[in-house]
Amino acid sequence: MAAQTHTRQHPAFYAILVMLIFMAVGPIVLMLINSFKLDVDIISGTGGLLFLPTIQNYETALCDVLPYELDHLDFCALKFGGAFVNSLIIALVSTLLTLIIGCMAAYALVRFRFMGRDVASVSTLMLRMVPPAVLLVPVFGLWNNEFCLDRDGLLGGAIRDTFGGRGDVCLAGTHSGIILIYVAMNLPFVIWILQSFIVQVPRQLEEAARMDGAGPFQVFFLVVLPLIKPGLAAAAIFTFRIAWNEYLLASALSDRDTKTVPILIVNNMSEFNVEWGVIMATGMLLAIPPIVFTLFASRQIITGMTAGAVKG
Repeated sequence: MAAQTHTRQHPAFYAILVMLIFMAVGPIVLMLINSFKLDVDIISGTGGLLFLPTIQNYETALCDVLPYELDHLDFCALKFGGAFVNSLIIALVSTLLTLIIGCMAAYALVRFRFMGRDVASVSTLMLRMVPPAVLLVPVFGLWNNEFCLDRDGLLGGAIRDTFGGRGDVCLAGTHSGIILIYVAMNLPFVIWILQSFIVQVPRQLEEAARMDGAGPFQVFFLVVLPLIKPGLAAAAIFTFRIAWNEYLLASALSDRDTKTVPILIVNNMSEFNVEWGVIMATGMLLAIPPIVFTLFASRQIITGMTAGAVKG
């Protein structure tokens, strides 16, 4: 048996690899270290790795959910718990709706023949190229003026009498308004991703299911969807991370009761005072759900790719 030979990489390859790893992991490590420092140690820059760790920043960030009172805090101004719940609701619901609508639309574009199918398929990707900043002004105007229920009307008056508030009932300042714009923003890219996975599903499987008496919905949910799990997981990761970290549209469409964690972090910075330790701690807490969601969805990707593997 001939001995296997391995091509030796140039030292520059390893140098570039180490540099890329440092650029990716370095900011996260720095944020983690600074989250356990006091502002005095962060600003001075002399602490380095030799400092006395403290969880005071995390206590300040979680002051509205902790079961005990904090000695160093007179008033809990940072409502992280409420913002975290808002971000979780908006990200999960928008991801679920985007996947449901996106997989059905992608299946229709791939399997059905109708006039304008190719134009619709290309347009889905072109719409994703529109920057979110372009949508800010028109969406803000529509959500505050057009899509409103008059407070003097029957439905608008009933909602105001039940939930309180003054003025018309509009989409701006509600979870529904933010979720709708996130679904519209992420839907074209999800459709484009899932089309490439649905094309790889053999038509013979669907025809065999129909011959066994399965209806259209049974073919779609029981045959097609299990085979495109990797695509659904990849689309879910993309959609969830965009909805979780998005700031620009959420800052314009949310109010005091519906603001998300990115808005909370920015609002914690002012012209005269910047609590760097609290910002670092809040940033670390903000990074946990996307990491957990990505790890969970990645398992579905690996399971889907190895489902048809055969040992040889």
